[in-house]
Amino acid sequence: MKIVKNKLTNSRNLGLQDLKYIRMKNIISIFLLIILVISCGEKPIALTNVTEVKKELKKKKDAKKVLETEIEELTVKILELEPRKEKAPMLITTHTLEASHFKRMVEVQASVKSEDQVYVSSETGGRLLSVKVKEGQYVKRGQLVARVDLQSLQDQKSELETSMSLAKDVYDRQKRLWDQNIGSEIQYLQAKNNFERLQKTMTTFNTQLGKANIYAPISGVVDMEFLKAGELAAPGAPIVQMFNPNKLKITADIPETYIGKVKRGDKVELVIPAINQEMTKSITLLGRSIDPSNRTFKVEVASDSKNGTIKPNLLAVLKFNDYSKKDAITVPLEIVQQEVSGKNFVYIAGKKDGKDIASKSYVTTGEGYEGNIIIQEGLSAGDQIIIDGARSISNGDPIKIMNK
Repeated sequence: MKIVKNKLTNSRNLGLQDLKYIRMKNIISIFLLIILVISCGEKPIALTNVTEVKKELKKKKDAKKVLETEIEELTVKILELEPRKEKAPMLITTHTLEASHFKRMVEVQASVKSEDQVYVSSETGGRLLSVKVKEGQYVKRGQLVARVDLQSLQDQKSELETSMSLAKDVYDRQKRLWDQNIGSEIQYLQAKNNFERLQKTMTTFNTQLGKANIYAPISGVVDMEFLKAGELAAPGAPIVQMFNPNKLKITADIPETYIGKVKRGDKVELVIPAINQEMTKSITLLGRSIDPSNRTFKVEVASDSKNGTIKPNLLAVLKFNDYSKKDAITVPLEIVQQEVSGKNFVYIAGKKDGKDIASKSYVTTGEGYEGNIIIQEGLSAGDQIIIDGARSISNGDPIKIMNK
């Protein structure tokens, strides 16, 4: 009893919580001491048969259960009265969700080509007498580009002129005789046919000789020169290459999986990395067939040269929209976590007893693009999602918001 009095005397200088804690511990100690004294003071019972032993064993077990229940209740009471150490709040940053228009873009490789790009060639073979244009020179349509040596045709034309002169004289004589009913009709018809045949041959020669001059079929710039003066030009072989710099097109091959998601007239974004050029254009041509070699279809976008900055054969990137959603709730993909069961969740800032805590919210995710993902269920506009520190906290942890 002296020990108990000393403890109660010392407890006066402690706080209210500590005093309750010490009192409860003393009560438990006294209670256990009384039970021990009583059990030790009891006289041993003389048991003579098995029935009495079983009854006594049951009595002791019941007493044990009551004692264990009382001990458990007293232990819980101590935990309630004993002051707990609060966990330090975790420093985090949050972002308030807002509904926005979500657009996912698909990027494909593209290239710049000329709308008007032609090879200038000769319709007849021969040695080039001269090439009148140079690479990089602007040439108007119909301007002389080159001349081909057709001296052999010219010599043949001279021989034909002599034969044609004789044939005309024979024809005139036969005609005069026939008009006077002199001679046979067959001689007249043969002379006439011979003269007319030579006339048509002369027309053909004049046409061939006219092809000695090669003219530009379009207005544009000479991009490449294949043959020089003195070299032989075969029929159809290119002499120079020309293109119109003011009429360009950007072409791309789109995978067949996007059929139906790309239509003629749709707006697309174009990026030309080499000149740091970005622009928005409309699709002007959509391929009607699938290339069996790579399972793609062709898309063309008309463009201009932008004062000569865009040139044929430049590489480009074409971006088109394949999925969009209005009033979508999106979050950074990196903050979406997953339980072992496979459920996705994020942490949001909540309140408990007037304090900020981390609250787990289970979500259903949708489409994603550029590090963001759509939340179909589980979040709404106005929720504060935890960004920095989201992977270092648990549900119910105290937090301290440190937004800039």
